[in-house]
Amino acid sequence: MAPDAIDQVVELFATLPTIGRKTARRLAFHLLRQPPEFVEQFAASLVSMRTAVRECTQCCTFTDRDVCAICASPKRDRSTICVVEHPSDVMAIERTHEYRGLYHVLHGTLSPLDNIGPDDVRIRELLGRLDGVNEVILAINPNVEGEVTTLYIARQLQTLGIRVTRIARGVPVGTDLEFADDATLAKAIEGRTTL
Repeated sequence: MAPDAIDQVVELFATLPTIGRKTARRLAFHLLRQPPEFVEQFAASLVSMRTAVRECTQCCTFTDRDVCAICASPKRDRSTICVVEHPSDVMAIERTHEYRGLYHVLHGTLSPLDNIGPDDVRIRELLGRLDGVNEVILAINPNVEGEVTTLYIARQLQTLGIRVTRIARGVPVGTDLEFADDATLAKAIEGRTTL
């Protein structure tokens, strides 16, 4: 039987996405084999990340500044906004080097069964930043909640004269963007369609 301190760390690691109890145990024992300085640096980095990182005041992605590097860049196409669920989706699309516009992160999707409505995700913030925007690309995960969210946003934008597109269906249904390979994401951005 493991000491309580190890069990506590295993339990915490097991709460992370895609980390089961076996992997959590391996991570805990790996940390025990590291020099104390490494473990202290690791813990301090986690605390620092949680303290320093916040949402971009424009696109709602994670950043350590008021405005993220993408929103601050004069090289980005300000007439196009790509809407995604999570900050990790921004990183996934950026890896393709195919998209040069801005982003908007919803931090979730609509889910009436879970009582998650439009006020619970960043849709109001999206609608407030459409001045000068010609196209909104909806790059929301292709699952039931993603489809509900996609259709809701498309209807909200329909009367504003903004072109609304969605990424192509190259991303497998039921998967998350952050796990798709770069080529699939690049083709999905290239093959987006009008809603």
